[in-house]
Amino acid sequence: MAEFSLALNDDQVQLRDWIHTFAKDVVRPAAEEWDEREEFPWPIVEEAAKIGLYSFDFMAQAMMGDPSGLTMPIALEELFWGDAGIGLSIFGSGLAAAGIAGIGTPEQVMEWVPQCYGTPEKIALGAFCVSEPDAGSDVSSLRTSAKYDEATDEWVLNGTKAWITNGGIAAIHVVVATVDPELRSRGQASFIVPPDTPGLSQGQKYKKHGIRASHTAEVVLDDVRIPGSCLLGGKEKLDEKLARAREAKTNPQPKPSGKQPAMATFEATRPAVAAQAVGVARAAYEYALEYAQERKAFGKAIIENQAIAFMLSDMITEIDASRLLVWRAAWLSRNGEYVNAEGSQSKLKAGRTAVWVTERAIQILGGYGYTREYPVERMHRDAKIFDIFEGTEQIQQLVIARAISGLRIE
Repeated sequence: MAEFSLALNDDQVQLRDWIHTFAKDVVRPAAEEWDEREEFPWPIVEEAAKIGLYSFDFMAQAMMGDPSGLTMPIALEELFWGDAGIGLSIFGSGLAAAGIAGIGTPEQVMEWVPQCYGTPEKIALGAFCVSEPDAGSDVSSLRTSAKYDEATDEWVLNGTKAWITNGGIAAIHVVVATVDPELRSRGQASFIVPPDTPGLSQGQKYKKHGIRASHTAEVVLDDVRIPGSCLLGGKEKLDEKLARAREAKTNPQPKPSGKQPAMATFEATRPAVAAQAVGVARAAYEYALEYAQERKAFGKAIIENQAIAFMLSDMITEIDASRLLVWRAAWLSRNGEYVNAEGSQSKLKAGRTAVWVTERAIQILGGYGYTREYPVERMHRDAKIFDIFEGTEQIQQLVIARAISGLRIE
């Protein structure tokens, strides 16, 4: 087990500086353009692939190669400091990769995770498909069905997924579907839909408030047939899990075991999402600080006014507190030491901080902050998503409340 330390080692410092340089020189100059275009920034992701940032090797090192668990939070904070929409375009495939790594067999991980990224010469994308038009936070109500065809050893998927990052343009779609509706979330499984599989198509593409450079769309599954080997974890493991869950419906012992595929992925990625929010908040704070030092009113820099100085003091304090929760959660997750709901605590705090800090940044800039001429307006739009996706603010509160009370709070 790695020792928890707030002092970054040489490799982590080099990683931070490397990604910060990329964010400053490549991402930030392109942020306004791709926000306005509301299109996936293929050229920027290709640049990330050329330097090895968008790659299976980097993700493997970030997810498994660092015993401290801090590689991913450090990388994400710096990249999202550059821009949240482009940052999500670069790291959006990581959610699909995490979904495969969390449930799949070693053979499935090695086969499918690299295909979520492609190569520097021809990049590919991954998409993790959970939410539906009538099932966002309530993953137990998923209607997308998976039926097994014994005659062909194939699974047949039908349904519509909603709000999917990279949905429809990804090479690899990881789809969470219901095998046994009576078991609700315990009757679900995750499936790989390989590239160019007939029956999978993109539905509507959403026009969003923020993170506009990230592609978000519906994914429609119409009699999508996939090989039996595309069931993550394998059929034997699924059959055992379903049998335990069915027994538990009438007999409290044994309790159902096995990971719920969607929740297992979200548990692993919440500190990462929180780190993204920290990056956005830090970017807004730094811009507001620089503005306050240069902007003059009544004959002096506005930072010399207590009202402005105190706002900035609170902003940096909340950012640093959020980062500490993120690092703690990331270390605990990497070392298998989760006790209660530390991942949810980090996401709850960081999401709230991003929204509040970016709003304060607009306030410090005044009328200028409310215009698109200055980036804090875009940062504020981007920040709100961190209170919503991968578990809303209220879902994080529910997870935390259940952990500290030991009760099934609804």
